[in-house]
Amino acid sequence: MSVRPIPERDANRARMEAAIGAAWPELEAFALDLHAHPELAFEERRSAAALVAALEGAGFEVEVGAGGLDTAFVARHRFGPGGPRLALLAEYDALPQLGHACGHNLIATAALGAARALRSALAADAGELLVIGCPAEEGGGGKILLLEAGVFAGVDAALMFHPGARTMTIRGALAATRITMRFYGKAAHAAGAPELGINALDACILTFNAINALRQHVKDETRIHGIISHGGSAPNIVPEYAEAKFLIRHRRSEEVAALRERVLAAARGAAAAVGARFEFDEGLAYSERKVNVPLANRFAEHLEAQGEPVKAAPAVGGVGSSDFGNVSQVLPAIHPYVAIVPEGVSAHTPDFAAAAASPAGLRGLRLATVALAATAADLFTEPELREAVRADFEATRTAGGTT
Repeated sequence: MSVRPIPERDANRARMEAAIGAAWPELEAFALDLHAHPELAFEERRSAAALVAALEGAGFEVEVGAGGLDTAFVARHRFGPGGPRLALLAEYDALPQLGHACGHNLIATAALGAARALRSALAADAGELLVIGCPAEEGGGGKILLLEAGVFAGVDAALMFHPGARTMTIRGALAATRITMRFYGKAAHAAGAPELGINALDACILTFNAINALRQHVKDETRIHGIISHGGSAPNIVPEYAEAKFLIRHRRSEEVAALRERVLAAARGAAAAVGARFEFDEGLAYSERKVNVPLANRFAEHLEAQGEPVKAAPAVGGVGSSDFGNVSQVLPAIHPYVAIVPEGVSAHTPDFAAAAASPAGLRGLRLATVALAATAADLFTEPELREAVRADFEATRTAGGTT
């Protein structure tokens, strides 16, 4: 397979850098505005409307309410007939009480900035560019719902970035499932007639103890964590209802499925031990992430050309879950990370939320926006890169994925 000369890649990046540089004050202000107005999953009306208005103003045709989700959208621009269909993914939901402690204000702005640069400066006569507005990454599984609704049909590759504590382009994510457990007992006066009660909270606590006993008997990088979301109404009343929420994670979906059965068996046994009734609900299952290596390497090349060193991912640990994993299972995709905080600072913390509006956060945003735009430009203009991307996706589909 022939390799396109590097100067042509440099020319793509230079055009994207110039377009993004010209728009930078506006993009910076946009990121800070999103940060100042955080909205929770499926409630991102202001954020989605701001993105839609900015994309329409740049000449994109926008479908609002994509996939039947009020705060989802698809923006489109066609360069010419034929060619690839590429999607830049925007996330814009925030976390309860923490705001943009996962940096989704930066993710959304990077998709916007890269899309505008591509539309205005890309020298291409074929292909279609999409910006897909993806609500509810934080537990709502917005991308999974959009996949099921056919929003990603015909997309040849999906690209986004995520802020983090380490710049790395090849990084997997754990498969995950969410379970809400409900325990039903019988209320009674805790001092006057405790023998008449059935303590639902005891069943809930026993469930935590049983799950803790599983921890030394599970495979490496298994994660089982939960909270008690309801533990009773008053200490002098035997709790007739208790509720817990759990997340179960592993590198492989099949391991999550097996763990799910063990966790539910622990809950059923705990309920039976105190005479309580047990019920549960499940959320959408997040798949493990497959990383398209040729695409990730090209993104890394464009980061390094801007002076940002790219590191290898840690051998173990330090990884979460995302509904992007489900996208990566059905089409070539990348989800690289660009550092905005020192290593050792975790996402989903007040420190990370502050960083998402800091000079370091805005620096990472600019690096990522240029790399996103330049990587997409290469995909539009290099058939050989598209062939390598597709070949890698098919190979990982057979082999079980790259994480």
